[in-house]
Amino acid sequence: MRNIQIVGAREGNLQNISLEIPRDKLVVFTGLSGSGKSTLLLDVLFNECQRQYLEAMAMEGIRKPQVERIRGASPAIYISQGDANRNPRSTVGTKTDLYTDLRMIYEKLGERSCPHCGAHIAAADCREETEKRDGEFYVYMYCCRCGQRMRKLTRTDFSFNTREGACLTCAGLGSVHTVRREAAVDEALALEDGAVRCWEKQYAKYQLSLLYRTYAHYGLPAPAHQPVAQFSALQRAILYEGSSCALVRQVMPDCPPPKTAGAGRFEGVVPNLQRRLAEKSGDAGSLEPFFEHAVCPDCRGQQLGPTSRAVTVRGTRLPQLAQYTLQKLCRWAETLRADLPRPQLALVADYLLDIETKLGRLRRVGLDYLTLQRQVVSLSGGERQRLRLAAALDCDLSGLLYILDEPTAGLHPRDTAGLVDILKKLRDLGNTVLVIEHDPDVMAAADYLIDMGPGAGRHGGQVVSAGTPADIARQDTATGRCLRRAPLGKTQYRAADGAVDIGNAVMHNLQGLDLRLPCGCLVAVTGPSGSGKSTLVFEVLAKGQPDSGANAVRGRQQFAQVVEVRQGSIARMKRSNVATYCGVYSEIRALYARTEEAKKAGLGAGHFSFNSPGGRCEACQGMGRVDSNLLFFTDAQVVCPVCGGRRFSPAVLAVKLHGLSISEVLDLSVEEAAVLFEGCPKVAGPLKLLQEVGLGYLQLGQALTTLSGGEGQRLKLARELIASRQGEKTLYLMDEPTAGLHPQDIDHFLALLDRLVDAGNTVVVVEHNPQLIKSCDWVIDLGPDGGDRGGQLIFAGTPAQLRGFVGSATAAYL
Repeated sequence: MRNIQIVGAREGNLQNISLEIPRDKLVVFTGLSGSGKSTLLLDVLFNECQRQYLEAMAMEGIRKPQVERIRGASPAIYISQGDANRNPRSTVGTKTDLYTDLRMIYEKLGERSCPHCGAHIAAADCREETEKRDGEFYVYMYCCRCGQRMRKLTRTDFSFNTREGACLTCAGLGSVHTVRREAAVDEALALEDGAVRCWEKQYAKYQLSLLYRTYAHYGLPAPAHQPVAQFSALQRAILYEGSSCALVRQVMPDCPPPKTAGAGRFEGVVPNLQRRLAEKSGDAGSLEPFFEHAVCPDCRGQQLGPTSRAVTVRGTRLPQLAQYTLQKLCRWAETLRADLPRPQLALVADYLLDIETKLGRLRRVGLDYLTLQRQVVSLSGGERQRLRLAAALDCDLSGLLYILDEPTAGLHPRDTAGLVDILKKLRDLGNTVLVIEHDPDVMAAADYLIDMGPGAGRHGGQVVSAGTPADIARQDTATGRCLRRAPLGKTQYRAADGAVDIGNAVMHNLQGLDLRLPCGCLVAVTGPSGSGKSTLVFEVLAKGQPDSGANAVRGRQQFAQVVEVRQGSIARMKRSNVATYCGVYSEIRALYARTEEAKKAGLGAGHFSFNSPGGRCEACQGMGRVDSNLLFFTDAQVVCPVCGGRRFSPAVLAVKLHGLSISEVLDLSVEEAAVLFEGCPKVAGPLKLLQEVGLGYLQLGQALTTLSGGEGQRLKLARELIASRQGEKTLYLMDEPTAGLHPQDIDHFLALLDRLVDAGNTVVVVEHNPQLIKSCDWVIDLGPDGGDRGGQLIFAGTPAQLRGFVGSATAAYL
């Protein structure tokens, strides 16, 4: 079959490039961040494969990418880098559908006590009956002992995400959230001075006005500028519990509570936080500091209601299976298959086969230590990546085009070899495997390497070189130099300026760790995927209490603030872009509003906002693009036919600043805008900082939803630096900051980290990349493996000391 031919690709920053991609090979696309790799593979090749596939079925097509032609393409499968699912209800069991199979087995074979005669009965031995009432179907079964009818427990009753199955107390979460009043309210402060920490900016003013109306309604004095600690009991009760609190009803039984906000109805700090948590479906997010977790007192963390969690199959309850490792679950399934009589096996054979198949896939990617009930949000980056890859990559189809974006993100170098084996297996089945990757080991394992650049953004978009890894290694390019020699790392290490002590860390799989973290240093926390790195840094170090017996953290008070920069932590709203996120767009709008043209036209700063009516194009509501429905495929975005993608009304676009309209400014790269606004420090300062973190190629108007994980993380870091307080020590906690970075980009990023540390801050990175690890001052290595085989402190010391340490999975790769 002929190669894939791409002719005249001009999408995004691509410079009218043409190239051939060999079929049935493992092909790696590399180059600096922003050089055009994702644009070429996703926006051009993948979208054109979708478009041609749709048109071949005479279905509605999608916009043709800006490319002259593509020949030799195939049906394509795209495996993305990120997973934004932060829902606490998503577990390993629900994500893989293993839990669904188990629910079906418990529906078919479940054993329970008859509510009428108390006999122990099995669903498989009872006669079923379906009844329709008011348009709804109800399933019943008759006891095989006493003959009485009862409601049959179905798959719905075994789900902790349904009303029928979930424990009523915790709503199926297994834990309850209790408001930490001392965290939500600083009683040493007055309300006007920010005593209620969960009220911010204008929202705080609004809540304060409601509270004072409530006090007026009940004839209580308004405690203006008075510390909360000095409030009366009734004033404090209303603040925390609201205008209808029990103490008010007790003290003033004849005074009805206010019915409207205007009359003084006030929700109360505690109910307000509980409602906001409920609206997030249990994902506390930014509200996390105001809550403490406790195991549900009723279900004891088993998530199901009392009837469902008591049902057994061969003596084992479903909540018990949810606590099994996948390895132990595999043995349970094998035993069940062997022990079941033929009639019962016929009822569940399909579900057992699906369980065995999925467990085999997960075992092959090294995840058999996980449990079904493990929340997806608690997995490390490497674990989430392998969970996504397990089903997609263990496939016997051929003739397909697989496109993978940074599949090694979050993987320990030891795990990378296993991933490469899977990619080669796909290739050997007759598929073409295209990988966007910066890992030198993956590059070296490729059949063919396509290096893009030479720079990023408008300085990229070209094919710098193409050939075998050996061909590329002989060239004097950033990638060639990376393949020829590994970076040396530092030889001189900073001395510690104090320390943070962690004692008896036992969260998740951590096994009673005691360690000292040096301050004023660049510290790497390393170890295999699932060894406990993220738990140690983001659960214990970030949240631990100094006086607690377990997970104690001492010495953190020396920092004015703790800044977490995690993968996927950036708010990816489609209306938020680079300019709005880093805080320069408000000033740019103000500059436009101050021009003579704007004043003559009666245009204020609000007219230059694409997020509010007035000056934006209402056809696309300021987005520049509109959705095109593609029936069975994801909706595509096409350029707005009214504004032509320029977002604003003609009157607004007519206003010029430095000869450019507001739309043209949003099309500028960060580096171009930094030059244009050099005379305005409020704009130029933040933009220069973006350049320092290697994001100068991004466009000001680029939506955050289009950024890679690495770009999003660096953008968040830059914003934190913009807002940081000079002269105060900060503890920075970073999760895989090198994700998505070419080795040359990592050199630039290391210079920024060094600058942070040299300013007196402490930077802790959870990292697998040997280039960054060798450049740290101190390494904390966990292991020896993942899950219940991890959570131990293997090593603590300098990278040079780790290099010669026997027994560390990380040492071998330094």
